[in-house]
Amino acid sequence: MADYYIGLMSGTSLDGADGVLVDLSGAVPQVLLSASTPFPPAFQAELLALNTPGADELHRAALAANQLVLLYARVVKALLAQASLQGIQPDRIRAIGAHGQTVRHRPQEFADDPLSGGATAGYTLQLNNPALLAELTGLDVVADFRSTDLAAGGQGAPLVPAFHHAVFARPDHAVAVLNIGGISNLTLLPASTAQPAVTATGFDCGPGNALMDFWCLKHTGQPYDASGAWAASGQVLTGLLTALLAEPYFAKAAPKSTGRDLFNPAWLAVQLNGFEGNRPQDIQATLTALTAQACARDLLRHAPHSTELLVCGGGAFNAELMRQLASALPRISVQATTARGLPPLQVEAAAFAWLAQAWHEQRPGNLAAVTGASGPRVLGALYRAPTVAHWPHLEQRP
Repeated sequence: MADYYIGLMSGTSLDGADGVLVDLSGAVPQVLLSASTPFPPAFQAELLALNTPGADELHRAALAANQLVLLYARVVKALLAQASLQGIQPDRIRAIGAHGQTVRHRPQEFADDPLSGGATAGYTLQLNNPALLAELTGLDVVADFRSTDLAAGGQGAPLVPAFHHAVFARPDHAVAVLNIGGISNLTLLPASTAQPAVTATGFDCGPGNALMDFWCLKHTGQPYDASGAWAASGQVLTGLLTALLAEPYFAKAAPKSTGRDLFNPAWLAVQLNGFEGNRPQDIQATLTALTAQACARDLLRHAPHSTELLVCGGGAFNAELMRQLASALPRISVQATTARGLPPLQVEAAAFAWLAQAWHEQRPGNLAAVTGASGPRVLGALYRAPTVAHWPHLEQRP
């Protein structure tokens, strides 16, 4: 019997919300439907501003969370409309897995514990209002996937390697999965039929699209470098690339995770000191090379025998970035996850549908070897839908 879940994801690229309807009854998840909605420019700007301290930020964050959920509800409505045409009614959907929008990620920012004399866990903050989402959609919502891992001493990220194992692992050869959103993260899947807790590892490599998108918007007015064409028109500045790669984060041992707290315009401004006179397109080419080199170096350092690199996230559509990855990894097949049946922009949303099912089945959703947690944990919290769904909300809200 089919086991339907909806997964929702909005990543550090801040481009919009993606949703999928997934059948999780089989060994391999089946994505049946997808929908997305872009973020309005003003909302993008507010989310970006909330990555750093600012005036009245608690109030602004609460309002942004509500606006995010209105956009999530729009995506869910589109999925439900498509599902109805295929004879799948809302009462057959077990739950929504809703990740929320990360605005702070500081897993190693500890606070002193006056009682024990030790230190409490760091934190990660995802804007969300799952109770409102349950009210608007009439569906149960599983959310807050990262807190339990942090409480267990982990970094709360990355959370998708277990899903990558379920979908992309192969018993006959090693596979790597590279998600390039605002931040890039890598999952390493050795050739094995063992359990994912034994075989899969993963970590954040560093910047993905975040710095490239910022620089492109600043100098061209476009939100991203379509196909990497602007970067391809420039020349990589070797001295600048060397300086960028000297960032200590790149040399850190896993488990490690990062975000816009580190790789942001302020960090870039410091790195560009002395390079301001160069052409903007040359700096764009260098930022593209930074993402490619950071990811390729991590893959070669941790899994040099991989034969296949599957790329997902928005970066999979950057032809210049994909070309640079292939050039840096000549012995590895580099291709988008589409080649394995899952389009790049559906992977993370499907992963959070899968994590919602894991909560329902009380299966661990983290891999301690990936996050650094003291052990496996069931991730998330359930927000029940109202007994009677209030569908008019979806029509009345923007």
